[in-house]
Amino acid sequence: MQLIIQDPAGLHLQPLLGLVYFKTVGMSRNLAIILATITAIIYGVSFTIAKEVMPQYIKPFGFIVLRVSGATILFWIAGFFIKKEKIAPKDYLRIIAAAIFGVALNMLTFFKGLSLTTPISGAVMMVTTPILVLTFASIFLNEKATIKKITGIFVGLIGAVFLIAYGKTFGGGNNELLGNFLVFINAASYAFYLIIVKNLTKKYHPLVFAKWLYLFGLIMVIPFGLEELKQVDFKTMSTIIYLKTIFIVVFTTFTTYLFNLLAIKKLKPTTVSIFIYLQPVIATIYALAVKSDSLNTVKIIATLLIFAGVYLVSSQNNEDKNKIR
Repeated sequence: MQLIIQDPAGLHLQPLLGLVYFKTVGMSRNLAIILATITAIIYGVSFTIAKEVMPQYIKPFGFIVLRVSGATILFWIAGFFIKKEKIAPKDYLRIIAAAIFGVALNMLTFFKGLSLTTPISGAVMMVTTPILVLTFASIFLNEKATIKKITGIFVGLIGAVFLIAYGKTFGGGNNELLGNFLVFINAASYAFYLIIVKNLTKKYHPLVFAKWLYLFGLIMVIPFGLEELKQVDFKTMSTIIYLKTIFIVVFTTFTTYLFNLLAIKKLKPTTVSIFIYLQPVIATIYALAVKSDSLNTVKIIATLLIFAGVYLVSSQNNEDKNKIR
């Protein structure tokens, strides 16, 4: 006998052998927003958690291999409990492209950048993602770009450049200039990934897509991080470091990617990217709470510029409200 629980939002939660997976048919927009919000919260906390593990215990690229291999295993295990879907041969190239921008380039630049900069700076840089999504959506999806939104793009990018060039914290990251730049590349890569996956999430169940996405991504990151992973001395790692590593694999990787794929089935890429705005807030609160970072004038000014750009990009004209979900 199979137990199916349906919540008021229309999501079926189906426990199978202890695994809960999502059946996306009939999922409401409100639930998609909730999933995107949870994703942003997890990411915001992860800036500091990941920083506490690397590079002292695990070097960045070694952490990537550990993270992607763990998530790949979880996605393939979860894939056994859903209806099998055959990927069209022509879609494999798009999935490979998504793996490049959404897994390999995205994670390699993020973890390397975060190891060089500070949690708050890294989180602020990620806020440029919605601006970049709008840029790519205008180019590749023919979404309308108004003067106000174009102005927002430039204001936000000024803030990003300001943070990259002058966001150094005394006693903070090892090389914040390079670190902030790499996190910016990560933001651009992730923005392009959101554009690529939109049509794929309409055709396939998120778990079917994600297991192939991560398998290809794992193949790509192994050459970069295998040697660093071999250098890890797991015997010297404390229980708390193990728990933080598991958090990054299970929640920051597996859960967030699944929730994002579920959300993007119902929302536009530009809408999903808006939830990245929460990340600096969560990251700042958490980093200050555990005293792993500090605020300074440059970070505050850069943050205000980026959020001003974000506001201009995300605000809708009356004629757009019925078009953009």
